[in-house]
Amino acid sequence: MKITRLLLVFALITGLAITSLGAQGVTDSAIPLVGISKIITHPALDAVEQGIQDYLASQNVTVRFDFQNANGDISTANSIAQKFKLDRVQLSVGIGTPVAQALVNTFSDVPVVFTAITDPVDAGLVPSYTIPHGGNVAGVSDMNPVESQIELLIRLTGAKSIGNVYASGEANGVILMEQAAAACKKFGVEFVTAAVSNTAEVKQATQSIVKRIDAMYIATDNTVISALASVADVCATNGVALMSADPSSVEGIDFLVAWGFNYYKIGLETGRVVKEILFDKKAPGDIGTVFLTDPLDFELWFNLDSAKKLGVTIPTDLLETAAVTIEGGKKIVK
Repeated sequence: MKITRLLLVFALITGLAITSLGAQGVTDSAIPLVGISKIITHPALDAVEQGIQDYLASQNVTVRFDFQNANGDISTANSIAQKFKLDRVQLSVGIGTPVAQALVNTFSDVPVVFTAITDPVDAGLVPSYTIPHGGNVAGVSDMNPVESQIELLIRLTGAKSIGNVYASGEANGVILMEQAAAACKKFGVEFVTAAVSNTAEVKQATQSIVKRIDAMYIATDNTVISALASVADVCATNGVALMSADPSSVEGIDFLVAWGFNYYKIGLETGRVVKEILFDKKAPGDIGTVFLTDPLDFELWFNLDSAKKLGVTIPTDLLETAAVTIEGGKKIVK
């Protein structure tokens, strides 16, 4: 009993989740060890992490997990990758671009699965979207319909200028910013940006541009999304409509519209990729990059309380397609 308790305490300290104990009270080494590295904690990435676990549990396969959080720090992401290598994980998962890049740079033969990555080719994770591409890397993209999101924001608000705060050191953030800039140019709307290097800079960056914009668009930029509440506070104080491309991060904040992936479903799809590699013995290069294209994988949210304060009327056709509305401070799920 004492040995078992000591093992459980060790598991809590190291982040290793022991799912099965052998007859002598030791970890069953026959159970695959999966290292999961997350760039930062926020609802979307947490939902991905949970989806991976739930999918594997639903398939009646048993794995051990080592959950690690880089807290937005690239050097920590590299240290986690080295830890996984020393621990001899059978597969590693990178949730977010910097941690996925660290894993790919560390492992040349052990499978690496990326997830919640906008453009894995541009990020250097896979050589192309053509399969098979060889190599030990596969994963799930969260490429958003940025142009359609910008078009929706303009339709709702009539904005002539749209702001965007993005992380200059995060590949996802830069790519999405560039796509939003192209969309604004197409629609004849001014695009105003502010770059940040970490979460602590997000509020000040928002304040630096909020007086020059009619609406704010925040993409699935991990650094900025993790501080979305700060963006919302600044926008609300200045009467600026806020759109988030991540519905999972808007609960409890003052936003107008959120439209994007259900990240739990991205987690489920990532879990499927993990199972195919570990248990179905598929080569990562034969799986390549998975894109979610089913409309049911996306969710549209409206905050009618914010709309009222902003003097915005949500068209009936859009309300009818919304998955969630906020009214009277209450969340209404359709």
